[in-house]
Amino acid sequence: MTDPAYEAVRRARNQEGSGNPSGAAETLERYLETDPHNTRARMELARICAYPLGDLDRGNFQIDIVLDLEPGNVEALKASATIKAKERRRVAEAAEQFARLIEVISPRGDPVEYSEVCAAYAVFLRRQMTDFPKAAEYYEKAIAASPSRYEFHQDYAVLLLNDLKDYVRAKRELEDAMRLNPGDKRTEEAYRRLLRQKFDSEGNLKRRSSVRLRHRGGP
Repeated sequence: MTDPAYEAVRRARNQEGSGNPSGAAETLERYLETDPHNTRARMELARICAYPLGDLDRGNFQIDIVLDLEPGNVEALKASATIKAKERRRVAEAAEQFARLIEVISPRGDPVEYSEVCAAYAVFLRRQMTDFPKAAEYYEKAIAASPSRYEFHQDYAVLLLNDLKDYVRAKRELEDAMRLNPGDKRTEEAYRRLLRQKFDSEGNLKRRSSVRLRHRGGP
C-alpha cells in the first residue's frame, strides 16, 4: 500500500523540479489538511516555503509547528536555527534553537553531527552575535569532537587572528590545518604572513602588527 505522505512529498518535489514551487507548497498544504501531525510532509513544506519561495516567515511557521509536535526533532531544530539566523530580528531565537539543538544531540553519541553543529554555532556566534569568546569555546568543542576536520582549525584561526588577536593559538591552528590538508595555498600563505608579521626570527611573538585571514564564507 502506498504511503500517502510519501506520495504527497514525491508530487511536491516533482512540481518543484518542474519550476512550480507554489504548486508544490499547495500540494503539501492540501495533504496536511488531512494529516496535520505528519512532520515529514510539514518539514518539506517548510523547506519549499523558506527557499524556492523565499518566504522565511511561512517556513518558520511550519517548523515551529513541527517543534510543537516533536520538541526534540533534530532536523527541525537545525532548520529553525538556520532559517532564523538569516533574519536580524530573529537572532535571539536562532541562538535559543542552537542551544536546544546542542543539548539534544550531545548525548546521542554522534561526534560528526555534534562537531558540525558546534562549528555552525561558532560561525553564528562570531557573525551575528559578535560573541568571540563563546565562538572560540564552540570551535574548540567542534575540534575536540572531530579533530581531523581541517576546516574547523582554519575557521578557528580566522577568529583567533581577526577577533581575539591570539596569534600563538592561531599559529597552532594553522599548523594543524596544514597538517590535515597539505598543499592548501591559502592556509600556507596565511601562516607565512603570520610568522613574518607577528613572530621574530627566534619564534617569539612581536609586540605590534596585524594579520588578517578571511573566513571561507567571507569576513
